[in-house]
Amino acid sequence: MVHRGTVPGDRTARSARPRLPLVLALAGLLLTLGVLGVERATGTLPTRCEQFTADSLARAEAVTGSGPDALVVGDSWTAGLGLDDPVGSWPSRLPGRVHVAGFSGSGFGAGASGCGQRVSFGARAADAIRTVPAGTPVVVAGGLNDWDSADAEVEAGLDRVLAAVAGHPVTVVGPAAAPARAAYVARVEGLLERLCAERQVRFLAVSDLRLDYLPDLLHLTPAAHATFGDAVALRWAALSPR
Repeated sequence: MVHRGTVPGDRTARSARPRLPLVLALAGLLLTLGVLGVERATGTLPTRCEQFTADSLARAEAVTGSGPDALVVGDSWTAGLGLDDPVGSWPSRLPGRVHVAGFSGSGFGAGASGCGQRVSFGARAADAIRTVPAGTPVVVAGGLNDWDSADAEVEAGLDRVLAAVAGHPVTVVGPAAAPARAAYVARVEGLLERLCAERQVRFLAVSDLRLDYLPDLLHLTPAAHATFGDAVALRWAALSPR
């Protein structure tokens, strides 16, 4: 069972109304996935992919903070899996008016998710970027779900992201050392760091962070979302100007 909670000390203002274009864009994308037919369950309980779809849309409805826009594309950490209030996921700690496109289980590789290729980072970035102003900084965060993706799949996925958000400053945040997948983090982090250097894209390593995890040893506790978000915000600010 996933223990749920809220993030203490949330210091961002929350928009009273959703940014409708992003919600509609994500809804249109996710309806094309065929996720309602994936792993179809009998009865009234939603399937895993249906639940992830609903969670993704719910998180996209909340735009946190104020000031210049920013877009975060990511996985379950970004979507807030395991939180009573997913709006408390780590992107809410970033500066500016933060828009979120998160989908649990997704990654750079097209096959990282069991919910289909259309939830990969590149596919969702292509839809989400159309809903934010030109030049909006983009943060792409993840890699834990690419633990078993081939290097070539991760590389192709990163290139799809960069093509989708061409003209926007991009920062890639690598995977943290979640205990359940710690054995794979060095490979994925090293690969992403190398690929970003070759493409002159800013890369932010976070594998050194010591964080608290839920019993699954993969997802963050509520307090750890705040810690992780604050660390990313600080390190992001220390990189070259956005």
